[in-house]
Amino acid sequence: MTITKKIYVMKKIKLLLMAIAIFSINSSYAGGIMTNTNQSAAWVRMMVRDAVIGIDGVYYNPAGLTKMGEGIFFSVNNQSLVQNRTITSNYSYLNSKEYTGVVNAPLFPSIYAAYNTGNFSFSFGFNAIGGGGGATFDKGLPSFEYGPSELVPGLASFSALGHNITAYSASAYFEGTSIYWGMQLGATYQINDMISVFLGGRYVIAKNTYNGYLKDIMVTDNGTEMRADDFMTTIAAPTLDGVSAQLTGSAAGLQPLIDGGAGGLTLVQAEGLGLIDATTSATIAGGVTSLGQDPTALTIDQIQGVFSGGATQYAAQADQLEATALLLADQEADVVQTGSGFTPIIGVNIAPNDKLNIAIKYEFNTKIELTNETTKDINTDIDPATGNFITMFPDGEKNRADMPGMFSLGVSYKAMDKLTVTVGTHYYFDKGADYGKKIDDVLVANDKVIDKGLLEYALGLEYALNDKFRVSAGYLSTNTGVNEDFQSDLSYSLSTNTVGFGVGYSVTDKIDVNIGAAITSYVDGEKTLEREDPTGATTDMISVKETYDKDVKFLGIGVDFKF
Repeated sequence: MTITKKIYVMKKIKLLLMAIAIFSINSSYAGGIMTNTNQSAAWVRMMVRDAVIGIDGVYYNPAGLTKMGEGIFFSVNNQSLVQNRTITSNYSYLNSKEYTGVVNAPLFPSIYAAYNTGNFSFSFGFNAIGGGGGATFDKGLPSFEYGPSELVPGLASFSALGHNITAYSASAYFEGTSIYWGMQLGATYQINDMISVFLGGRYVIAKNTYNGYLKDIMVTDNGTEMRADDFMTTIAAPTLDGVSAQLTGSAAGLQPLIDGGAGGLTLVQAEGLGLIDATTSATIAGGVTSLGQDPTALTIDQIQGVFSGGATQYAAQADQLEATALLLADQEADVVQTGSGFTPIIGVNIAPNDKLNIAIKYEFNTKIELTNETTKDINTDIDPATGNFITMFPDGEKNRADMPGMFSLGVSYKAMDKLTVTVGTHYYFDKGADYGKKIDDVLVANDKVIDKGLLEYALGLEYALNDKFRVSAGYLSTNTGVNEDFQSDLSYSLSTNTVGFGVGYSVTDKIDVNIGAAITSYVDGEKTLEREDPTGATTDMISVKETYDKDVKFLGIGVDFKF
């Protein structure tokens, strides 16, 4: 009788552990976790427009619009942006430790219009208030590959049965797009020469798309590459079923001894009484030892129980391998998420004199609920109660993806006839929003993953070379308030430093052009993950460190008109 040592089988394999519902949060370029504040070419060249008296004030300082004088004002802007993302993982079983993705947004428009008459200004704005562009990861992400990478250590014990699993490979791809279009309407009223107020709102239309696959998961068995799901169903599971049958037979082989009254004896005692020979005793003892038990301390009754328990365990592991094979099959995702929300906006502009201008704006929280429209879905697990697949994007499922409330304060001061200095700060009330964030696949409130709201502050300088040309430069600092639980390879928030510069040119008294360029560098973020030992050699968790980085380059051009 030959009995193999115990084979360890992974408890479960999840192909993707992504918080997809909040991918759009990390698609913003400048501003909060969710909100884009890079909303004009003039902003690109100055980094701060919070106290501006100009047509892009429709977004930045709507309460100051009446200061432009009477008439019709119109502005059209576009930015081209490229964002590079780099995620690294030190997990020893991964084939690749670095994963890169590129977000391209060649079209990032902002359109503004205002009609000023008397003490009133009526304004309209259209822009990408969140998201913009699409991220492409040609090699997938660490979370795609953790499960497949654990096949090699998880199946290492099959070497005892002549199957040496030495390598794995997988083909992974992910592309996600996110855009939150904002359409803003409002009215500004000038109370007196010093104070004007604004009341308005923004209707937000959100759309996220996800397309990707994880396929051709392969393992190398004794130097030959084969599909991992085929290995599970044609080799691994039948092998364990064979071991289970062998153990069942071994248990049945002890029944005559038990029926003869020897069930309470040890192997040594049964051999001493001549009930079994030395070869049979050694074979039975070897089988017990291979199952992790000490044969000298067990009676024949107990040994039969060990064999029966082992048979049940191996049969269950074989079933598990069959289920795992289903998750290792080729899978694709084709999902569209849509939703909408409304943002009330209020503002105040205070101009104590011709040199100083102070602006305050508050945007309320925008509740947005995204609904899945799923054509193809990814199976992430199997429900043990029903045997049904648990999928990543159940069709019709709803997930929250709010935009947080935001307070901005700006001060503009004309330090010299030709030099204007502007400072601004923004605070985002992230903890009060709902981003649909999950921890261990369970939805949690933002205050579980965010310690404080994101804070920005900026400084901008503009110098008039002559009546037509203006040059400018600015600096923006963003300080995120998320904690480590927020971060994942698809959704992470980092503190940033951004510098911008550019020119403004008055073509005529009624046409003005703004051109700017900027670059954002990010402070690296980290997260420590805990994964079960795939070899089964220990119950201790393995610590895995992921590192997150980004950079963004902006190029903006805008034309302002007055009629």
